[in-house]
Amino acid sequence: MPKPLTIGRIARQADVHIETIRYYERRGLLPEPPRTQAGYRQYDAESVTRLRFIKEAQALGFTLEEIQGLLALRVDKETSCEDVRHRAEHKVADIEAKISALQEMRNALQEMIAACAQGGPSGECPLLETLERYALARKGRK
Repeated sequence: MPKPLTIGRIARQADVHIETIRYYERRGLLPEPPRTQAGYRQYDAESVTRLRFIKEAQALGFTLEEIQGLLALRVDKETSCEDVRHRAEHKVADIEAKISALQEMRNALQEMIAACAQGGPSGECPLLETLERYALARKGRK
């Protein structure tokens, strides 16, 4: 049987902070490991794999709640690849919506920057006037 790993060792192997591991345990993303009589946590190699999985899923834009769902699918023998694909497709749709919102923000800022090229006192700043116009238009959409 492999030697249990300390929290510091799995933190280094998974490239996370010790507090991150404790947080994931509290959130239920990482099972709480057995402890020595002195209270030290004893992890196995699977814990490192699970931590890396969590970090990779975060890098792909999944929230901790979504990751918890993915982890549940991972151990559920009834899960199909279609279930996992559906979640990934949903995440892609979320990302595309965020990209669209960011493009709108960029376009608004570019319009403001172009208007500001004219100069003038700050009381007559076209950038601030454009920002106010956008705020009023956004208020009208709600």
